[in-house]
Amino acid sequence: MSKEKNKSVSGNAMDTKLVMRIYRLGKPYRTYLWTSVILTLGYSYTGPLIPTLIQRVIDQDVRGGDASGLVSGITLILAIYLLNTAMLLSRTWFSAFLAQNVIRDLRNRVYRYITRLKLRILDRTPVGTLITRNISDLQTISEFFTDGAITISGDILMIVFIVYRMFDANWELALVTLSVVPFLLIAAYIFKEKVKVSFQDVRQQVTQLNSYVQEHITGMQIVQIFNREKEEMRRFKKINGAHRDANIRSVFYYAVFFPVVEVITALAIGLIVWYGAYDSIQGTGAQFGTVVAFIMYVNMFFRPVRQIADRFNSMQMGMVAAERVFKLIDEEEHLETSGDLETEIKGDIQFKNVWFAYQDEEYVLKDLSLEVKEGETLALVGTTGAGKSSAVNLISRFYEFQKGEIILDGHPIREYDLYHLRRNTSVVLQDVFLFSGSILENIKLFNPDLTDAEAIAACKAIGADRFIEKLPGKYEYKVMERGGMLSVGQRQLISFARALAFNPRILILDEATSSIDTETEELIQKAIALLMKGRTSIVIAHRLSTIQHADKILVMDKGRIAEQGNHEELVAMNGVYAEMYRNQFELNSAP
Repeated sequence: MSKEKNKSVSGNAMDTKLVMRIYRLGKPYRTYLWTSVILTLGYSYTGPLIPTLIQRVIDQDVRGGDASGLVSGITLILAIYLLNTAMLLSRTWFSAFLAQNVIRDLRNRVYRYITRLKLRILDRTPVGTLITRNISDLQTISEFFTDGAITISGDILMIVFIVYRMFDANWELALVTLSVVPFLLIAAYIFKEKVKVSFQDVRQQVTQLNSYVQEHITGMQIVQIFNREKEEMRRFKKINGAHRDANIRSVFYYAVFFPVVEVITALAIGLIVWYGAYDSIQGTGAQFGTVVAFIMYVNMFFRPVRQIADRFNSMQMGMVAAERVFKLIDEEEHLETSGDLETEIKGDIQFKNVWFAYQDEEYVLKDLSLEVKEGETLALVGTTGAGKSSAVNLISRFYEFQKGEIILDGHPIREYDLYHLRRNTSVVLQDVFLFSGSILENIKLFNPDLTDAEAIAACKAIGADRFIEKLPGKYEYKVMERGGMLSVGQRQLISFARALAFNPRILILDEATSSIDTETEELIQKAIALLMKGRTSIVIAHRLSTIQHADKILVMDKGRIAEQGNHEELVAMNGVYAEMYRNQFELNSAP
C-alpha cells in the first residue's frame, strides 16, 4: 500500500488527487457529467445578464419614455429568467442522475469488496463500521456530485461574470462595492477550516454510534440476561452525547458564518446607496438604473458566496467519506486470494506439517499432519481450544495457514478457484444462521441452479418436512432475522437440508448436534448418515456417541494430535479418548 493512499485530505495536493479520483467514478456517465458542466456554465453566464438588462430598461426605456423598448426589455428579461430557470432545473436533474448512478456502482463495488474480505479482517472490524462505509458514507459522496466541484465552479464563474458586469457598468461604484470582499474572504476561510475539522469528527462519531447500536441490538439477549440494561444505556448516552456535541460544533460555525455574510452584504448595499444614490441625486454620478442594478449584483454576488461555503462543506464531507471508502477498498491485501484450478473435486485431503495462527505467531495448530481418503469420515475430538474448528476452517480457506501444505486430490489447496472449492464444500455449524426470509429462500440461498423441487426434496430426505408442513405458509414461512421464529433443532434441520441440496463433495460438521434435544438428535443422526453417504466427511463432535462409526478419530490437544485410530482402537488404548468416553457413558447412564 502506497503512503499516498493513506494520507488524509488535509493537504491541497491530496485534495486535488482525491477530487479527480471521485470524478473518475463518473467516467461511465460522462455524457451526463459534461451536460451538467455546460448547463452550469450557461446558468452562471445568463444570471448576471438580468441586472444589466434591468439597468438598461430603467436608464434608457423608462427615463426616455420608450414604451415599445420597455415592453421589449421586459420580454427579454422574462425570457432570460425562464431560460435561467430551465438550465438550473436541468442541471439539478442531470447532477442527481449522475450522482445516484455513481453511488449505485460504488456501493456495489464496496459490497463486493466486503464479501471478499478475509475472515481474519472481518473478525477485527466492527460490523457497524462496514455498514457506515456502505450506506451513509456513500450517500455523503453523492452530495459531492450534486453540490461539489462542478456546482462550486459554476458559482465562482457567476461571481466572475458579476464582477465583470459591475466594472463594465461603473468601475468606481464597483470598487466601492467590492471593498468589503476582504472581510468576506477572511470569514469564509475561517469557516472552511473549522467546518472541515468538525465534519471529520461528525463522521467518526457516526461510525462509533452505528457500531455500538448494531452490536448491542444483535446481542440484546445477553444484555437482558445479565441485567445490563442500565449500564449499556449509560454507555449509549455517552456515545450519543459525543455525536450530538460533534454536530452542534458543526452547526455553530454555520450559525456564526451566515449572519456575518448578511452583515457584510448589508454593508455593501449601504455603501452603494451612500455613494451611488447620493451622486445620482446630485446628477454627478451613476444613474438610478445603475444603482438598482448594483444592489441586484450585490445580492447575486453574496448568494453564491453563501452557497459556495455550504457546498464546500458538502464537498468536504464527501471527500472525508470518499477517503474512508477508498482507504477500505484499496487494502487489497485484506482480500481473499484465489487460484484458477477447477478440476473435479473428489475429496482426498492431506494436511502436511500445517502451522496456523490467528495472530502473529500464537499458533493454534502446530505441525499438524492428517489424511482422510475420498468417501471416508474423519472425526475430531478434544477440549475447547484444541484447534478442531481451526483445522476445518482451513479446508474451505476461510483462514490461511502460515506453514506447511494442505493437499486436495493431489493439488495444493491454494491452487483451486475459491468459488469452485467452496461450491464443493458444505459446512454445518452449531450456531445456524438463517436470513430473514422464507424457509425455501434459506435453503436455496438464491442459487439459480437450485430449483424449488430440489430444495423441497432435500427437506423431505432429511425429515425437515415434518415440521415445515405444519407451519403457516409451509415452505414460504418467514423465519425472521437469524431464524428467531424456529427452535434450535428446526434451524439445524434446515441447515442440513441446505447442505444436502447443494450436494457437496466434502461435508464438514462442526458441533452440529451439541445443542439439540435427544428426540431431535435421533432425526438429525439419520440426516447425518444420509449426508455423509458417498462424501468425504469431517466431523467435530462433543458427543462421542455420534462418531463411533467414523473411519478415523483424531484426539487433538493444544493444536497437536494426541491420539488417533477408530473407536475400538482408541478405547483399547485406555488413554485420553477412553477417559472421555467413560466419563460421558457414566454421565448418560446416571439415574
